[in-house]
Amino acid sequence: MTERPPQRTPNRQLAALIAEAGFSNAGLARRVDQLGLEHGLDLRYDKTSVTRWLRGQQPRGTTPALIAEVFTRRLGRRLSAQDLGLDACAPVYAGLEFAGSPEEAVDIVSGLWRKDSGSHAELRKIAFTPAGLVVPSRDWLIGRADDRVARGDAPLRVPVQGRPAVPRQRTQTERGPGQKVTGGDIAALRSVGELFRALDHAYGGGHARQALVRYLEHEAEPMLRGSYGEQTGRRLFDAVADLTRLAGWTSYDIAAHGLAQRYFVQALRLAQAAGDRMYGSYVLVTMSRQAVYLGHGREAVQLARVAQQGVGSSPPPAVQALLHAVEARGHGLLGEVRACTSSLVRAERALDAVRAGDEVPHWARFFDEAQLADEFAHCYRDLQQYRAAAQHAERSLQLRSPGFARSRLFCRVVLASARLGLGELDAACLLGAEAAAAAADMRSVRAHEYVREFERRLEPYRDAGPVRGYRDKVAALG
Repeated sequence: MTERPPQRTPNRQLAALIAEAGFSNAGLARRVDQLGLEHGLDLRYDKTSVTRWLRGQQPRGTTPALIAEVFTRRLGRRLSAQDLGLDACAPVYAGLEFAGSPEEAVDIVSGLWRKDSGSHAELRKIAFTPAGLVVPSRDWLIGRADDRVARGDAPLRVPVQGRPAVPRQRTQTERGPGQKVTGGDIAALRSVGELFRALDHAYGGGHARQALVRYLEHEAEPMLRGSYGEQTGRRLFDAVADLTRLAGWTSYDIAAHGLAQRYFVQALRLAQAAGDRMYGSYVLVTMSRQAVYLGHGREAVQLARVAQQGVGSSPPPAVQALLHAVEARGHGLLGEVRACTSSLVRAERALDAVRAGDEVPHWARFFDEAQLADEFAHCYRDLQQYRAAAQHAERSLQLRSPGFARSRLFCRVVLASARLGLGELDAACLLGAEAAAAAADMRSVRAHEYVREFERRLEPYRDAGPVRGYRDKVAALG
């Protein structure tokens, strides 16, 4: 006798939510496909797929999490895969959501820290998705600072007049906040940020990235779930946004691009909770830099422009200079000479307007003449204006502090490429060998990729004596 396949139980939870949301089967499938595209997934669901889900078939992979997100957006409340009668899976796309509240933001980012500090190696393999930039940057631009971020140990029951309140035992989920956050706690967060930033500049993002993530998990999360007033809470969210952006930056430096993207989105949401529009613009600048590195010039320009819109008309001149310079990098990648030049001129004028004693956010203080010259050099290299690129790269190297070892390496490679473009093969190979030696001492995929990109430019000259000498020097590095 032929065995019949086991009967599936109809998914009544999913059916009820489809009815509540007013979706047709085809409409739900279309929305799941569209959300998949936001996260770099090419899904091909249709109304028949939804019919199978309603009959009890369980979709595979990340699809249950995607379906739950579709309903969350439609119905305005957080729903999980289990709420839809679907098997939960590891939502590898999670982290690109722009949370609806500070509490939800803390839940999302702390979940990211916990997964990243553990043995979830797949997190570092998640792909970057340009489509995933659209919703968070839009929501930040049109969003307002949260009305309230303070957390306190409020009473569970208000006494009736003339009758004493009877305390009841709290459940685990109802227990009030833990530690009281102080100004000293926030100062410690800032100091830790400076330490990890210095390590990143000198030795690359891979040197202490995991230590930073564990610090966020074990120190920052308890503070966010602690007790604090409104002013302290805003400062706390600001400090944690800065550390979260740095976790993203170090992830980006080791080529964990999808993970970095998620950290940047969450840093952007934490900055909104802090009410710090200028820092939010800096997170968008960071996202724009990653887009340039990955070859997404149009997205890079859009992110830089959203940052400019969101910060208002009168940020400090150093911040203006940074915003315009980053837009220039996107135009340079796209080969848009006029737009690139215009943005560089605006950046230069803004930096010229900086005066001694001006109040500059701590995160913008690095943007000085050395950094602006570096931006010019990268742009002119991309535009194949090699003489100008070489001049600005040399100036940047003259002005740049030795502590910015990775930035100096990048600039040295740009100078080597410019010398090569000018036909100066000996000088190019000498500079390239110096950069390769510096990269050997760093845990930075970007540093090594800069060197490899220079070597690709050398390929047409592979039989020339200087190139053979370059290869010998690099081989000796081990």
